[in-house]
Amino acid sequence: MDSILVKGNGPLNGEIPIAGAKNACLTLMPATLLSEEPLTLTNAPRLSDIKTMTQLLQSLGSEVSALSDGQVLAMSSHNIDNHVADYEIVRKMRASNLVLGPMLARLGHAVVSLPGGCAIGARPMDLHIYGLEKLGAEIELKDGYLHAKAPRGLKGAEMELRFASVGATENILMAATLAKGTTVINNAAREPEIVDLADCLRAMGAQIEGDGSPTIVVQGVDRLKGATHPVVTDRIELGTYMLAPVIAGGEVELLGGRIDLIGAFCEKLDAAGVSIEETARGLKVARKNGRVKAVDVVTAPFPGFPTDLQAQMMALMCTAEGTSVLEEKIFENRFMHAPELGRMGANIEVSGGTATVHGVEKLKGAPVMATDLRASVSLILAGLAAEGETLVNRVYHLDRGYERLVRKLTGVGALVERVTGT
Repeated sequence: MDSILVKGNGPLNGEIPIAGAKNACLTLMPATLLSEEPLTLTNAPRLSDIKTMTQLLQSLGSEVSALSDGQVLAMSSHNIDNHVADYEIVRKMRASNLVLGPMLARLGHAVVSLPGGCAIGARPMDLHIYGLEKLGAEIELKDGYLHAKAPRGLKGAEMELRFASVGATENILMAATLAKGTTVINNAAREPEIVDLADCLRAMGAQIEGDGSPTIVVQGVDRLKGATHPVVTDRIELGTYMLAPVIAGGEVELLGGRIDLIGAFCEKLDAAGVSIEETARGLKVARKNGRVKAVDVVTAPFPGFPTDLQAQMMALMCTAEGTSVLEEKIFENRFMHAPELGRMGANIEVSGGTATVHGVEKLKGAPVMATDLRASVSLILAGLAAEGETLVNRVYHLDRGYERLVRKLTGVGALVERVTGT
C-alpha cells in the first residue's frame, strides 16, 4: 500500500493549477442518464472516483470515453440496458446513489445498492427517498438495495428537506427535470456544485430557477437533449492548496481560484493573518507576517465554512498563535485526523463534535495513518510545517479527491514523494 513522504523544507513559491470539482463532476456524470443524446464534460478531474462512476455508468449501458488526457468525458446513454446499480461498484463511493433519480425519471424504475464511501458518518438515504416519493416513486429496501419504480411516471410536487442535503437536492433536482408539472424544493442545498448541475441541466433543456438559493423550482419537460458543459473549479482542492504556503511559508498563485466559491473560508484565513489577492489568473496567497493567529471554525452548509476543509484548517491551527475551537456540524466522527496530528506534536482535545486546538510553535515529523480523504491531505499539509520527515500511510484515499498531488506540491518547491508499498 502506497505512502506519501513529506519533508518540511520551508517556503513554497510558484503556481498550482486547480482541477475541476470532484463533487460536481460526480453529480454531472449521472445526468447523462436523463437523455438519449450525448453529454460532454470538459475540465473533468482525473481521479479514481471518476473512474468508479465511469465503471458504474458503463455497467448500466452508457458509453463513456475519457479524452484529452482525461480532462474531457464524452458520454452517451442512448441504450440503457441495465437498471441495477450493483453493490460491488456502489460500495466504493457515496456519489453512486446519484444514478437513482435520473434512472427513475427516464426509465421508470431502478434498483440501486445502498452506497459506501469514507467512514465519516452514516449519511443516510432517507432524504433522497423522501423527495423521490414526493414525486410519486414507490421505493422499497430489500437485501441492501433500494427498489424504486414510478409506474405512473413522476409528477411535480412541493417538498421541504429536513436539512439542506447536497446529495438529496441533486437526486431530486435531476428526477424533477422529467417529472410532469412543477416541483418546488424548499431548504435546498446552495452549494456551487448544485448551481453547476443546474447550469448543465439547463443546457440540456431543463427549466430550473432558484438554484443557489434555498428554494429551487423545476418545470418538468418531456425530454432533455445533449450538451457540452465545463465542470466548475474544485473549491475544496482550491482551499487545500491555499493552505500550503500559509503552513509552510512563501507565496503561491492558485490558477482558476475564485473567492466566491469559498468566501467563508477566505474570511477565516483573513482573520488568521493571511493575504489573499485576486489576480487575472486566480488567487495569490501568503502569510502576512509571522505565525498565523488562532481562529474558531464552525462547519455549515454553503455558504458557511465547508466541512471538507475542516481537517486542513485544523492542520493550520496546530501551529497558530493561541487556542482555536473547531465545531463539526455536518458529519459525526470527522475528527479521526486529530490523534494522528497529535503524533506530530499537536495539542488537540476532542469532545464530541468539538475539537480544541492549542497552537504549538513547531510540529515534528512522524509516521501517521490516513483515515479518510480530507484527513489524508491534512496530514500532508502538517508535514510541510514539521521538522524532519512525515510518512503518511494508507493514502489510497487521496487518489479519490486530489489529482497529481505530488506533482502539484513539488512544482512549488515542496519535498513530497510517493512511496510505493509492497
